[in-house]
Amino acid sequence: VQLQASGGGLVQVGDSLTLSCTISERIGHYAVGWFRQAPGKERAFVAALNWSGAYIRYSDAVRGRFTISRDSAVKTVYLQMNTLKPEDTATYYCAANSDYVGVEVHDYDLWGQGSQVTVSS
Repeated sequence: VQLQASGGGLVQVGDSLTLSCTISERIGHYAVGWFRQAPGKERAFVAALNWSGAYIRYSDAVRGRFTISRDSAVKTVYLQMNTLKPEDTATYYCAANSDYVGVEVHDYDLWGQGSQVTVSS
């Protein structure tokens, strides 16, 4: 199984951006999460959902601004990011595991490459 993150870019404060995580195989009973890593900082949890999309978790830093969703028909998980702030600047990674909606890096064993998001003030 391979994960491919895309959709990053350079935006202004207050803008919106949507990241996509495409999975090479049928999503099945995978949980998928988004993490981010800013320069000099550890990789941090952003959001995750289970295989049905019915169980969702967000970090406090993004709750109310970001929305995670999935479209199993196209094997893609999305991260809609609204009201972006400079502190959202980071490389964003998607990850998957066997349907445990964890918030720790070690909860996930499949990782995609990162997608850079830069929020300019």
